[in-house]
Amino acid sequence: MNKNSTIYVAGHGGLAGSAVVRALRCRGYDNIVWRTHTQLDLTDQAAVERFFSDEKPGYVFLAAAKVGGIHANNAYPAEFIRDNLAIQTNVIHSAWKNGVSKLLFLGSSCIYPKLAPQPMSEHCLLTGPLEPTNEWYAVAKIAGIKMCQAYRRQYGFDAISLMPTNLYGPGDNFNLENSHVMPALIRKFHEAKLGGAKEVIMWGTGTPRREFLHVDDLGAAAVFLMEKYTGEEFINVGVGSDVAIRDLAEAIKVAVGYSGKITQDLSKPDGTPRKLMDVSRLAALGWKPSITLEAGIRMTYQWFLENVGQMRD
Repeated sequence: MNKNSTIYVAGHGGLAGSAVVRALRCRGYDNIVWRTHTQLDLTDQAAVERFFSDEKPGYVFLAAAKVGGIHANNAYPAEFIRDNLAIQTNVIHSAWKNGVSKLLFLGSSCIYPKLAPQPMSEHCLLTGPLEPTNEWYAVAKIAGIKMCQAYRRQYGFDAISLMPTNLYGPGDNFNLENSHVMPALIRKFHEAKLGGAKEVIMWGTGTPRREFLHVDDLGAAAVFLMEKYTGEEFINVGVGSDVAIRDLAEAIKVAVGYSGKITQDLSKPDGTPRKLMDVSRLAALGWKPSITLEAGIRMTYQWFLENVGQMRD
């Protein structure tokens, strides 16, 4: 990419997409185009084709997706597979058809088997059953990887894929019904602190281990890979270490300043026992994250405090 390249960030308003925009601007890329969902429905094939035909972007970051936590994936499986397949199919095909120089597809670590060996290397893909609570989303993301590879093989389209681990940070979804574990816990502890509650209820046993990557590190990695990497193999993006959910809750409790106790709701599902990424391939390319979990939690809580008044339930 050169600094004058027209760059389309699909999903610019989301957690990952907004971080990509920030990273691009930090690197001096200012010719960035985007559309809100109201302006462009990415599940509408004809509308996506018109957009690419009119704008002719040189580079595309495909960060748009329908996302959610365990509850949302369980409640809306048809929407998760339908919408994500439509979004990525329309964008990838129209990008190739309209002469985009390079496309980066953002996947998810949920593509890996539920009981994949830890840490999970890129070679673990399609080696076992998926986690049932999010298999619909995972199948769609696997299809996105394979579509990028297929378009590279058949058409020579420079489409690359990266698989981020669990993301958090500014712009996250803090809705308690459909958010991921980090923002859900931040909001729970915050509201418990304000309300003087004696306890915060945590879903499940707290024993599953998760890896967390600050979204601004993800944005930096995405721009780095767009500049430096071209290849059919997808790349894991993570920190290479994980934490038990119980310990994550304790760290958030400290950051928020809550003094009550944590209790467990054992009727709620845990999800995958462990999800740790093998990031050796990315490290070999010369990139590593810069934001520690403790610092990231503090930064995210501060962003939450500054924006809680504008959030919708």
